Amino acid sequence: MATAPTSAGREKRCGVCGHESRQPSFHPPVPEQAPDLDLRPGEPVRSTMVRWLQACPHCGYAAPDISEGHPAAAQAVAAAPYRALIADTSHPVLARRFLAWAHVLEETGALHAAAEATLHAAWVADDLNRNDLARQWRREAVALWRSGPTLDAEQSVRVIDALRRAGDFAEAEAAAEALMASDPPEAVAQVAALEARLIAAEDAGRHSIASALAPPARRPHVTHQPKKRPPEGGGLKSWLRRIFRG
Repeated sequence: MATAPTSAGREKRCGVCGHESRQPSFHPPVPEQAPDLDLRPGEPVRSTMVRWLQACPHCGYAAPDISEGHPAAAQAVAAAPYRALIADTSHPVLARRFLAWAHVLEETGALHAAAEATLHAAWVADDLNRNDLARQWRREAVALWRSGPTLDAEQSVRVIDALRRAGDFAEAEAAAEALMASDPPEAVAQVAALEARLIAAEDAGRHSIASALAPPARRPHVTHQPKKRPPEGGGLKSWLRRIFRG
């Protein structure tokens, strides 16, 4: 699989425990393929998830940049739920890292960002053919999205896709109908219409956004994810937002 160019890394002081550790540098490559309907990036970015988060080997804090610590992060990392989460060997190591970051975000009140990180754990499960975990974490992501502020068009589409991929077709259908009734931008309507067709067919599989949108979604992307926080916004995601918002 394609990987991003990296350097040997550099010393980072953990924003939670204060210990230093060598963390690899990560510079996202150019995404050349269209993303999935849930906005998982296409290759070669798709194969770089293992480098999206750093992890402190001393306290277990996981974050895009462990040198940045929210005031509530230390309390969350020290608490029993976090310790149990990172020690749960029944879950893939990389998925645990994303779930740990999601837990910190949830504890600090960033519910939509926590949903995003939880969805990333589902992507890890997808790659390992752990459909049980992928469904579970998609449902948890939906709950987090719905617990936060009002959803925008992009998030509404991702909720629909997560419900469909989890096999919750009736709930996904209701969410798609609600989105369509809100008179969304044309591009959003196209994606929602594709989701509706997939839901009607009880298709819980992965599909590309290029299946729903006309070019430029079918052309190679020329945008980059941001260097520091690739899973949470920036180039590719901003480009898609411009499409969704018409």
